[in-house]
Amino acid sequence: MTLPRAHGGPVAQGILRASPEDFVVIEQLGFEPGGEGEHLWLLLRKREWNTTDLALALARWARLPLRAVGYSGLKDRVAVADQWFSLHLPGKADPDLAGLPDGVAVLSAVRHRRKLNRGTHRANHFRLVIRELEGDLPALEQRLAAIAEQGVPNYFGEQRFGRAGDNFSRASAWLLGRGEAPRKPALRSLWLSAVRSELFNQVLAQRVQQQSWHRALPGDILQPQGSRGLFCADDDAQAAARVVQGEAHPTAPLPGAGGMASSGAAAELEAAVLEPHQPLIQALGEQGVEAARRAMRLPVGDLQWSLTDTTLVLSMTLPAGAFATTVLAELIETMRPQRTA
Repeated sequence: MTLPRAHGGPVAQGILRASPEDFVVIEQLGFEPGGEGEHLWLLLRKREWNTTDLALALARWARLPLRAVGYSGLKDRVAVADQWFSLHLPGKADPDLAGLPDGVAVLSAVRHRRKLNRGTHRANHFRLVIRELEGDLPALEQRLAAIAEQGVPNYFGEQRFGRAGDNFSRASAWLLGRGEAPRKPALRSLWLSAVRSELFNQVLAQRVQQQSWHRALPGDILQPQGSRGLFCADDDAQAAARVVQGEAHPTAPLPGAGGMASSGAAAELEAAVLEPHQPLIQALGEQGVEAARRAMRLPVGDLQWSLTDTTLVLSMTLPAGAFATTVLAELIETMRPQRTA
């Protein structure tokens, strides 16, 4: 589906990822590893490696099963990313860090008592360069200022739906008994995530169309800024003001079984959007997927930019699970460079 844009859509176009160095990501844990334990935590700088491929390469390099390798988030291949990984090495010495694959450098190595699990890190810092920029540059400046103040709708980005964008359709066919099941556990996880992400995006799209993605409706479930907790808007007399001030954000469902449910007007809107997908939601529950909530507003932290006639350089910090491409979609129609064989 074409997602509605809260700020009016792109006002310029340009090339993103002309080189991996034009898309830099720095993972921020939010804490320091303890310095001792069975797990070796590695902060790696990787160039043109996606996370899952590098995890497999690390397992082979360290002679470990893949399950002994941990990471927190998924990072793109066409990028330069500083990302944490962990290796479970009970009773073993640290491996020779000089033997890492090409395109991978060690920035830090420290022991910790626990494995690095998905969703552990708190934020990612991005530095993006858009080249061959064309469009309404004064409007682009205004849009950047508006986003710095108001944030953007927290859509899942295209990366969540696979290279061909077909993870949702293939997953839906499998869950409804009309298609092939995923052959590997990792693919199963990606497919289930794609279904939940698509349904979340549909609810958020409706809230954007109604201009309520950044304000509280009766019965909304809210998430405080910087917290993973949830509370009902109806239980806080100051809820509407807190949302306006950016202290809390309305959430939409990541469907599954159980979970904290909205009520009132918020629940009516969600039910209207999700009603056609009830067989799919039931199938998610049968697969053991638990319902959750995700904030609908994405605050764009530390947004800074440098703009010339042909180049835009952006830096920003986003919470874990948010997509830099979601921010760009409110600004620029991005194109990939043509690669020569």
